[in-house]
Amino acid sequence: MFGLTVLTWRSQYRKNTHYRTTHCRRQNLYAMPESQWRMLAEPPISLLDTLTAIDDAIDKNADLAEDILQEGLSSFGLDERPAIDSTLNWRGSARSNDLAKAHSTIRQFYRDWSREGYKAEVEPLVDTIMADLSALLPVPPRNSACPTPSLLLPGAGLGRLLFELCYRGYHATGNEISYHQLLASHFILNSTGHTDQYTIYPFATTFTNVTSRADQLKSVTIPDIHPGRALESRADSDGVVGEMNMTAGDFVLAYSDPNVKDSFHGIVTVFFIDTAPNFIRYLETIRNCLKQGGIWINIGPLLWHFDGREQPIGIATESHAGQDVPSSKPQPATSREMEEDKGIGEPGSFELTDEEVLQLIPRFGFRILKHEIIARAPRTDEAFGYMQDPSSLLQSRYRCSHWVATKL
Repeated sequence: MFGLTVLTWRSQYRKNTHYRTTHCRRQNLYAMPESQWRMLAEPPISLLDTLTAIDDAIDKNADLAEDILQEGLSSFGLDERPAIDSTLNWRGSARSNDLAKAHSTIRQFYRDWSREGYKAEVEPLVDTIMADLSALLPVPPRNSACPTPSLLLPGAGLGRLLFELCYRGYHATGNEISYHQLLASHFILNSTGHTDQYTIYPFATTFTNVTSRADQLKSVTIPDIHPGRALESRADSDGVVGEMNMTAGDFVLAYSDPNVKDSFHGIVTVFFIDTAPNFIRYLETIRNCLKQGGIWINIGPLLWHFDGREQPIGIATESHAGQDVPSSKPQPATSREMEEDKGIGEPGSFELTDEEVLQLIPRFGFRILKHEIIARAPRTDEAFGYMQDPSSLLQSRYRCSHWVATKL
């Protein structure tokens, strides 16, 4: 059961992060000539004090990771201390790829569920999507005989956009392949007690392109909104609230099935289509599960995650945040990694230009209603970031291709 092994990194996050982040740096510092390391240890630089502060930040992040672990154990019905020879023994050695995803998930919490990250990175996307939906697929008034529109959101991540769609009255179904993301989204959507429950340090383990230690040690609180109470409050005030669902697994496997044919009034793909090794398979899948006359809204760049991959597959790919980059030496992939990171792992891949994507879409029975390149987000007047430290000396920003299509 490959999903269970994801729990391992949650249990080892604290120990491994301390070792890799601060312990090794202390060793490297002490390896310098004594006069030099003492210079760096003294004010105003005070590197040893900095490492102590980063240890404290890691502990705060680990508190969240371990609470997610406990929720995951409960969800799976697992013992915290399983027998070594048990088939349900989820404990083991965390792989470096899992640990990288641990840090990425902390940053994803910043993006989706902190005030700062949501305002900077997610809210501009919500505004654009809602403008399209309001014009083409509006929610009917309360007690209307018209059906509530159903939306599919593949690549739902930590569920903030899914929540926002539901909050605005749509029946929204998220789909996510990553068990790291599924555990975290389930926790934040269902198990937090109040707003600002956790303090996290999304950039504490990053040591490159840092402007100041204050920037590196900047904290945020999550969640900025309590999902359950927000939905209850909206419903109590006579607002229209939709249903929220989440499915686990590969998008193509789950939604190319004949049983889900013509299921959704709309599909929203946000920073998603470039996760396809073969974009045609995504086109076929979207056509299958979208109703005739249904709306497909897309926003995102084209950072093709399988750019230049070699067969057999099995190496980590780059994310929009640039966290997981291809290894120079391909490593054998476990069955879990191939399923989680590569989807169904079909042979063949290619990378398209935005122009070529738009040329392909009509060939699969869609009409493109609008298209634009959004160079700057309306609210921030900046290019789109993705888990971006706004104070970093390195700014990875995206101009996003935004289009709306309808199934003929």
